[in-house]
Amino acid sequence: MIKVLLLCGNSQSSRIVYNSLKDVFLFELVIVENKPSSKLMIKRRVKKLGFLRTFGQVCFIFFNKLLSIIDKNKIVKLLDKYQLSDEYFPNANVKNVSSINEPDVVALIKSVAPDVIVVNGTRIISKKLINSVGVPMINTHMGITPKYRGVHGGYWALANDDTQNCGVTVHLVDEGVDTGGVLYQDTIKPSSEDTFNTYPLHQIAAAIPLIKKAIVDIYNRDVKTQPGIEPSILWYHPTLYQYFYNRMIKGVK
Repeated sequence: MIKVLLLCGNSQSSRIVYNSLKDVFLFELVIVENKPSSKLMIKRRVKKLGFLRTFGQVCFIFFNKLLSIIDKNKIVKLLDKYQLSDEYFPNANVKNVSSINEPDVVALIKSVAPDVIVVNGTRIISKKLINSVGVPMINTHMGITPKYRGVHGGYWALANDDTQNCGVTVHLVDEGVDTGGVLYQDTIKPSSEDTFNTYPLHQIAAAIPLIKKAIVDIYNRDVKTQPGIEPSILWYHPTLYQYFYNRMIKGVK
C-alpha cells in the first residue's frame, strides 16, 4: 500500500482529505500545524496591503463567522451529498506542531519515510523543508492556478464573472504561493443557493479523485505537469465592502 503523510492545518478540509484517502492509502502519521498567531498575520497583512484594506478584510472574516452559522444546514447537506466526513483524525496518528517549518518536522517525516506528502491548509512551506525531506509534496488549492492563487479562488472567479475558471487545482509544492507545477485541475458549477462557505465543499469533492490520481502518479514515477491558466494573480480575503458589492451587484454570495 502506498504510504502517505498528511501535513496540514486543523481545518474541515484537512479532515475531509484524510477521511477520503485513509481507506485507500496508508497513513502512519498526520502532522497538524497549530493555527498561526492572528495578531502576527494581521501585522504582516497591514505592512503588505495597508491598514484600510486589512481592516476591511478583518471585518469580513468576523462577518463570515455569522454567515457560516446561517449556512450550517447547507454545509451538512453537501457533506451528505458528496459522502464526505470531517471526523477528527485518530489521536494515535497525530503529531501537533507550532509550525510545519520547525526543524523537528524534517525528522518526523524521515522517520515515517512516506512515498508522498499531501499538504492541506498550512502556512507557506520553506524551501529548506522541501529540499530536506526528499519526498514529493502535493497540495490541493481551492482555485485554478496560477490565475487564482492565494485564498478563495472559487469565490473570486465567480466575482470576476469567470465561471469557466471556478474550480480546484492539485499541484506540486514549491516555495512559492500556489506556484508549483499543475498536476490536475477541475471546475465546479455552484448553484444560486451556494455561498462563500459552500463553494469550498464543491471544490474539495472535485479534488478528492484528483488527489488520488496524483498520489498514484508519483508512486509510479509518472508525473506530468500541465500549463495552468494565466495570468498569475495572488488573491486575498475580500473586504466587507467587496463582499457586499459582489453580493448585491453581481449576485455572488
